[in-house]
Parts: sequence; structure tokens; C-alpha cells
Amino acid sequence: MNKKAISLMVRTVIAGAMISSAGIASATVYSQCPGDLNGDGDNIDAGENSTAKCMHLTGGDGYIQMADDSPHPLYMFGFADLTGTPDDQIMTEGVLAAEFPAPNIVLDQGEEFYLTLSNVGMVMRPDLFDPHTVHFHGFPNASSIFDGLPDTAVSINMGASLTYYYNVQEPGTYMYHCHVEATEHMQMGMLGNLYVHPAQNKNYSPAAPLEYPVGSGRQYHKFVYNDGDGSTGYDVEVPIQMGSFDSAFHDASESVQPLPFAEMADNYPMLNGRGYPDTVIQGDLPSVDIHLTDGQPFKPGRTTQKVSSHIEADQGEKILVRLSNLNVTRFYSLNTLGIPMQVVGVGAKQHIGPTGKKLYYKTNSVTLGGGEALDIMLDTADVSPGKYYLYTGNLNYLSNGNEDFGGMMTEIIVNAPI
Repeated sequence: MNKKAISLMVRTVIAGAMISSAGIASATVYSQCPGDLNGDGDNIDAGENSTAKCMHLTGGDGYIQMADDSPHPLYMFGFADLTGTPDDQIMTEGVLAAEFPAPNIVLDQGEEFYLTLSNVGMVMRPDLFDPHTVHFHGFPNASSIFDGLPDTAVSINMGASLTYYYNVQEPGTYMYHCHVEATEHMQMGMLGNLYVHPAQNKNYSPAAPLEYPVGSGRQYHKFVYNDGDGSTGYDVEVPIQMGSFDSAFHDASESVQPLPFAEMADNYPMLNGRGYPDTVIQGDLPSVDIHLTDGQPFKPGRTTQKVSSHIEADQGEKILVRLSNLNVTRFYSLNTLGIPMQVVGVGAKQHIGPTGKKLYYKTNSVTLGGGEALDIMLDTADVSPGKYYLYTGNLNYLSNGNEDFGGMMTEIIVNAPI
């Protein structure tokens, strides 16, 4: 038996002991949600009533499968959505539940949002006691204590919870991540999509859509921003987060080796936590449990890659791509062929000048660094039905590890009108 197998066996035994004693720690897990009458972290059950939105995330570890079907899944840190799970079951249900990317957070302007984060610990690394936070990147917070910066606010220790409160007033495309030991925790996978729909959506219904441009015959009831004229109207919405993993860094973390920060070089570029061709699969990817070593406490059938990058619309529809980048190692470009991209939002703001003049522009390539976001329209009005591609212009990253013809790419399907 090699050293890695022995190390894994020892840690699996320790993990089992941690799980069996989780009931002791679970006493400190406590979600806060106005109108929640049964302690499950949400307020949508029968008899419950509240205008606030609630969500319960856990921070811990887990595994995901790469698109080259590597013989072993990559170990990772991440968030999981356990909204609806009773507080006294969070510590056990959160074991190896980490997802990549993190669960989407979708809000409406004007909502009050209560987000509980519970730290369930690193089950496969019981020597670690890392705290976690949720940092809404670029998001205006109600108070600095909710900003997720451990040096100016608070972080959440293993077995504990914190409920963040947000008074959501600014629409746009944001992102969120853990800000504790940020380079490590973000490289390990604690990243997610976050976006806010504008109040204008509620002012227009399918029965009374806004026509734009006037006389064009094109009508919308969903918008990116409160534009006042329908210029950010769209039909189909797809959030896409650019990201990439350094498999050597992840393997070193799993096998308790020194982490090669200075040598970090990502070799698995992804969109929403998947490399091509997995990017075009709709719905969850299959569970990684069949690839894991026997005895690891991974819940059978659990899926950890739930956010698809599939893009599809009928000819004539406008597609909104909410594009964000949380890479920690490099800039990436994304290109299209046959469908021009129109940028209507930059950095969670409508792209207009100080006088209100629209600064929208069309392009076939955009480049984003870590922490940047764009709102991009793909207009299929003058596009022939068929298959198109959204892919990185960094052609050497169209790969899954050492396997070519994959990586940061997905398909755009334009269907013929019925």
C-alpha cells in the first residue's frame, strides 16, 4: 500500500469519527430566516409567510470530476446549498457536499436577503480548521460586518453559523467567494454566480411587454437594468462564470503536501465548473461517487456540478450571458463566431456615460481578469439556425488537463422558429 493510500485510509477513519460526533457540534448551527417556523432555513413551507428571501449555505470540502474523465476526481473546497435542511442535520448532510461552482444566488431588487453560512469542516482534511466567509464581490453591503472580509469583519469557524443580511438595491451581475486565505480557498473552488434582477421586471408583464426599439415589433418583459427604454431587454438568461483549476495544487491539498503557491498554473479551464464537452450537458453532471475510494463518506448519488453552461434559444430571441471571472492565476478571453456580442453592462452597472448616453458596443471577443463581470447580449434575429460556439481565445486552454479539444468552450444552439 502506497503512502497516499495509507494517508487516505487514516483520514477516512478520522472523518468517520468526526461525522459520528457531529451532533455535538450541530448545536451551534443556527439559521435565521424571518417567517421560518420549523427551523429548516427557509420560509416557503405551508403556513409560513415572509417577504424576505432566505438561503442556507455550508462551507466544506468535496470532489468534482474533470471532463477528461480523469481516473480520480479532483479534491476541492466549496459551498453547498442546504436550504430546507433542519439545523440539527446540517453538520451530517454537509459532509463532502461542496459544489463547483457554488450554488447560484439569484435575487430581485428590493428584496431583503438572509444568507446563513455554516462551516461543516474539511472532512478529508481533519487537520484543517479553516474558517470561511461569503464575500459578495462588488456588492454594496448593509454593514461592513456582512462584507466577508475576515480582517475587517468576522469569519465562521467549524461547527458554527453566521447569517448575513442584505438589503438588495443594486441590479446587475456580481459574484461571490470565500475571502479567508482567498488565494487558496478560491483556487480550491469557493466561487459562485450572483446576480440581481431589476425592479423594471416587475413593472412589465407578459401581458404588457415593453417594445424596443419603438416600432420594431420586438417586445420584452425581462431586462438587465432599469434602462427605461427596454434597451437591455432579453428572452433567455444564462449565467456563466469563467474559472480554472491547478490539479497539482488540488492533489497536494488532498495528500497533505506543501501547497505550491509560487508554481500555481491552472491546467483545467472551465465554464461553470465544467470543461467541454461537459459544458453542453443540461442539468447536473453524474455523481463522482463511483470514482471514489471505498469507505469515503460521500453520500451515494450526490451531485456536485449542478450549473450548466448550455446556451439555447429560438431564432429571433435575445440571449443574456451574465459573464463573470474569478480566476486567481490569469486573464481569459471569450470569443464567438457568427453571433456578435453586445456589451450592455460592465462591473454590475449599465454601460452608459455620465449624461446617460449608451456606451453599448458590439464585439466578437471580450477579456476579463479576476473579479470582473460583463452583461453580454447575443441577438439571434439575423442569425441562421444552427450550432455556434462560445470559446476562449487563449487557444492553448482549449484543453482538459493534457487532453486537447476541450476546456473553456460551450455551444450556442439557435433553433428554427416553429
